[in-house]
Amino acid sequence: MTVSTLTPQKPVSKTVGGKTVTMTPEQAELFGRELDALKERVIADLGERDTTYIRRVIKTQRGLEIGGRALLFGSIFPPFWLAGTAMLGISKILDNMEIGHNIMHGQYDWTGDPALSGKKFEWDTACPADQWRHSHNYMHHTYTNIVGMDRDIGYGILRMSEDQKWRPYFLGNPIYAFLLMVLFQYGVALHELETERIRAGEITIADKREIIEGIWRKTKRQTLKDYVAFPLLAGPFAPLVLAGNLTANLMRNVWSYMIIFCGHFPEDTQEFSIEETKAETRGMWYFRQILGSANLTGGKLFHILSGNLSFQIEHHLFPDIPAHRHAEIAPEVQEICERYGVPYNKGSLPHQFATVVHKILKLSLPSRLTNRAPVGDAVPAAI
Repeated sequence: MTVSTLTPQKPVSKTVGGKTVTMTPEQAELFGRELDALKERVIADLGERDTTYIRRVIKTQRGLEIGGRALLFGSIFPPFWLAGTAMLGISKILDNMEIGHNIMHGQYDWTGDPALSGKKFEWDTACPADQWRHSHNYMHHTYTNIVGMDRDIGYGILRMSEDQKWRPYFLGNPIYAFLLMVLFQYGVALHELETERIRAGEITIADKREIIEGIWRKTKRQTLKDYVAFPLLAGPFAPLVLAGNLTANLMRNVWSYMIIFCGHFPEDTQEFSIEETKAETRGMWYFRQILGSANLTGGKLFHILSGNLSFQIEHHLFPDIPAHRHAEIAPEVQEICERYGVPYNKGSLPHQFATVVHKILKLSLPSRLTNRAPVGDAVPAAI
């Protein structure tokens, strides 16, 4: 994270739910201190229960994958195919969300365990881990919801903010969103390619040669594993195993898309301009993270399967704290927000996803047709 503490930032105001929310530099200083103190307290308490937790999740994930693939080999019996596909799909969700995403954030680097190293971990998805660590850990978490800098706003293909200048291309917003959902692992894999800059002529494909080669190597390995090697091992049941692997990957793609989009783009989440974040202090950075995020309500299993990204607010505040701790600190974060008048956006998955779908449909149309003029036409658009 790069923030400036040399020049005090001006007050920042946002309209949330019809109400104006303002954070002054003086308030931000106190706000930041309280959240820093909370983070330091949690870090000081990290220990055996955290390593026991993540190792238990890894063991469960591996058991589900082995069991699921074994059942798929006997998928001539429909119950075996259904059970095997479900187990494999859940194992891929756990690997992607609670294990891969969180370990690669460096949440367990303090253990010194090579298997839990954020810099060495590789996950079961098309996106190369090294590329993801840059596009997500650095670009997204540093410049969260800054239009023109955070490439997660629209993933280079969608219009997800009024501040992105409308073009006829965006009439296809709903179609692009659906394709991104079902092919999400490939959308994430192409993220570091910066296709929007290639289309704009700022860079060429040749400039991204190393990135393309990395994507190809990883995608080829994943494709051979799921769609060639395991089906061939099943002999005459190859088509059924292939179908099971395809379905498991689809389960992971759709689930990951829903959780991530519901944490970033529901109703009342805010985007920021580059101008608004100049000379940003840590307290103002926290303010931006909270207004640009949303939480999901649910039970313990739901939170585990979401990688605890159901606590997106806490994750954006403290991305390097083990995610299973976010449930514990969420009430305190909400209480701090309430005292400073900062909205704390949370809701059920169906509710938040419905508002995401509404936003995707709304932003496919010109701003003049949706009764709101864009705030920052001067801000670079994603496309």
